Amino acid sequence: MAIEQSDEVEGVVLILNTVGGDVEAGLAIAEVVATMTKPTVTLVLGGGHSIGVPIAVSGRYSFIAPTASMTIHPIRLNGLVIGVPQTYEYLDKMQDRVIRFVTQHSRVTEECFRELMFRTGELARDIGTVMIGKDAVECGLIDEIGGIGQALEKLKQLIEENRQQKGVPLQ
Repeated sequence: MAIEQSDEVEGVVLILNTVGGDVEAGLAIAEVVATMTKPTVTLVLGGGHSIGVPIAVSGRYSFIAPTASMTIHPIRLNGLVIGVPQTYEYLDKMQDRVIRFVTQHSRVTEECFRELMFRTGELARDIGTVMIGKDAVECGLIDEIGGIGQALEKLKQLIEENRQQKGVPLQ
């Protein structure tokens, strides 16, 4: 909220290096970034795994380092799970929320994202896909390969475009 309200902050670069975490918290962070009126750029360094994927695509433009990786997999729960139909319905709805957010904020299609999510044989005893830098760009998940320099240059470009749209004189 402070960033959005500040006249001094004109844009944000969000650097990600995460193994993931809580689905609700991750989607909330992604929604905050996606709904900011100020230019936002995301950069995956190291990893942008699991619920880090929606956060990675939440900016107006996204980068991934050539050696960075992203793990795309179905939602999982740890601990006690009550095995009733309502539990499975809840997990399906959560999964659909993640899929909808990612496909609305990137160029990856729903079909491609679901295929990556439910692919077998890539992760040991599991389902999902690990993508490295250029693979994430090629499938449309991330916009471009790059690092901190490219992310900052893109942010400057977006800030200038934002200024021009508002009629602020160039400095």
